[in-house]
Amino acid sequence: MGRNIRKRRSPLTVKVIAASAAVALGGGGLLYAQMNASAHESNNSAQNYTKAAAATVATISCPDVGQKLTSVPDKAKQGVATELANLDKQITEAYSRLASTRQAQANDANFVQNAIIGPLKEKRAATIDRIRIDITRVGGTFNSSLAQLAACTTQTANQTTAGQGNNNGGQNNNGGQNNNGGQNNGGQASAAPSASASTPVDVGIGGQAGNGPTAADFVDITKVAANVQGKPQNGAQASTGTFTTRCGTNQNKNHNTDNVIVAPGVNNGAHHLHDYVGNQKVNAFSTNDSLLAAPSSCQNQSDLSSYYWPVVRIQNGTQDFDQNALGGGTEGNVGKILTPVQAQIKYVGSPASKVVAMPQFLRIITGDAKTTTNGLANANAHWSCTGFENKVQLTEQYPICPKGSQVVRTFAFQSCWDGKNIDSANHRTHVAFADPASGVCGNGFKAIPQLTMRLVYNITPPTIVNGQVKNAYAVDGFPEQLHKAATDHDDFISVTKNNLAATIANCINTGKKCQ
Repeated sequence: MGRNIRKRRSPLTVKVIAASAAVALGGGGLLYAQMNASAHESNNSAQNYTKAAAATVATISCPDVGQKLTSVPDKAKQGVATELANLDKQITEAYSRLASTRQAQANDANFVQNAIIGPLKEKRAATIDRIRIDITRVGGTFNSSLAQLAACTTQTANQTTAGQGNNNGGQNNNGGQNNNGGQNNGGQASAAPSASASTPVDVGIGGQAGNGPTAADFVDITKVAANVQGKPQNGAQASTGTFTTRCGTNQNKNHNTDNVIVAPGVNNGAHHLHDYVGNQKVNAFSTNDSLLAAPSSCQNQSDLSSYYWPVVRIQNGTQDFDQNALGGGTEGNVGKILTPVQAQIKYVGSPASKVVAMPQFLRIITGDAKTTTNGLANANAHWSCTGFENKVQLTEQYPICPKGSQVVRTFAFQSCWDGKNIDSANHRTHVAFADPASGVCGNGFKAIPQLTMRLVYNITPPTIVNGQVKNAYAVDGFPEQLHKAATDHDDFISVTKNNLAATIANCINTGKKCQ
């Protein structure tokens, strides 16, 4: 994929573009949200304030190689996962260099290209070639065009939605996946970051660690028009039951910065910290057998599934246990970690059909941790406040809730399965969203119980005065993603005993409310 790099100087103008997304709320029905808001920001001040100054280069944008992979032989999976993790590490290191060399950038208009972007391209080219070797040496086929994904570009602060300037943010009212639940033609989203190599100056990206969020990343929810639309009507074959599993809120602080789905065998493969509930022995080196043998935080001890999501932190000048650790403070994830006060995990049915049981060890990732540079095609973030969940859902901004209201993160996972695979090369194409209008699974996919999560937090509302945010909160993420709200995502591995998967499906198909 070609990249055009042009030099230009841009003032910092952050626009929050409209986004539409699907969400399953408490009752299990699909609801659709669309919001359109904007805000502005100015210079940063004390440690617990976040702002943005006149700036040019804000972050680094690289094509997501993992999303372009369509087939990886079993014998090559570990090697490919390791190299994909190396690509993430290279971007993180390049972003760190970008953030620490502002004076050099101000003195030399070519510094970013020559000292950061150019060397990064060379490293990525070598890594992509190692992926080619891993795949082809065991008889697999490698798409030679992936070599073109080595080149990265820079983004200014007003380009951090990867050029998604249309009215629906690149989405099609289906939970962040294009083409009727087909996940942007198989989840292989085109990463086409806008190019800019303008003269760098000091960049106020905001945030306690200097990499977000900014004032424009927040909105007073009471000032956002209602945007939640009705769910599809239930058909004659609708599966209307629910199954709730109670697994706690991670009060025991089971955390790590691994991601066994995306980066098995790689320490710190996520580059951000996760909360884990359910299965209590999940890390980069977990296997199906070890997951089956692990304890669970769920009341139903037959539920050994792993439910994990990036933590939320309050950026009030404080630090947490990982302030000097990879995936924590050393990679821009700073502030006090917040434990949810509620974590509701519920499986719901389909408005169009009965569901089949989830297969053992099914992996699903919903949302995209890299929307700042990838764009919104796979975004599935939903932020709201108690008392507003049926009225307003936000994808690209964090809500400022009124007094007495709590912040709510909601996830509605893909509910259609290809009937064969428990994972796929890009971790997306084996599952899909149902048609948003009818709830029907396309492409021969089968309806499965839809996993939904609702996480509630007690957060003192941030305040914004003259473009300055005090006591911001943000979800953990890759440092170059600038802690944008749209990067929120959730991960799941289905692991059950004693025929629980079939029990869940039966409860849903017979219209019961089970737990």
